[in-house]
Amino acid sequence: MTRQPRVERAKTTRVPVRLPEEAAAGQWLRSIRLSGFAITALFLIVLSVVVLAPSLKILIEQRQQIAALQASVKDAKNSVGDLKDQKARWSDPNYIEAQARERLNYVFPGDYSYLVLDDAAPVAGSTANGQPISDKIQTTQVDWVGSLLSSVFTAGLTDAPTNEIVAPVIGKK
Repeated sequence: MTRQPRVERAKTTRVPVRLPEEAAAGQWLRSIRLSGFAITALFLIVLSVVVLAPSLKILIEQRQQIAALQASVKDAKNSVGDLKDQKARWSDPNYIEAQARERLNYVFPGDYSYLVLDDAAPVAGSTANGQPISDKIQTTQVDWVGSLLSSVFTAGLTDAPTNEIVAPVIGKK
C-alpha cells in the first residue's frame, strides 16, 4: 500500500454561536442517542409495569382487607372479654340480688318497696290543674255510697226504655 500524500486543509476557527432558548432545548433533545440495547431495556421495563400493575393492585386490596379483618377480630376478642366479665359478675349472688331488686322490683319478705311514678316530672309549687301541692296525706270527701245508691234508684225507677239508659254509657246514640 502506498501512501498518498496528505492534503492539508485550511484551518478554520470555530466560533460558538448562541442559540435561542427553544433551539437549545431542541438541540439537547436531538443530542440523545438511543442504542438498540437501551430501547430493548426500556421496552422490557414498560412491559413489566403493564404486566405487574394489576397484580400489585390486587395485592394492595388484599392487604387492606386483611387489615380490616384483623381489626374486626380484635374487636370480637374485646367483646368476648367483656362477655366473660359479665358472666363472672352473674356468678356472684350479690350481683344477682341487686339486678333482681333493680330490674324486677323484687324485695325480701318484710321489706317495703316504693315505686315512684313519673319521677321525671318537674317539681313545682302547684299541679297541672293549679291546685297547690301538700305535704300531708289527704282523703277525698266523696260520698261514694250515696252516689251508688242514687244511681241504682235512678236506673230502677225510670220509665225510659232500657236501650236509652244504656246507650250513653256504651257510647251509642
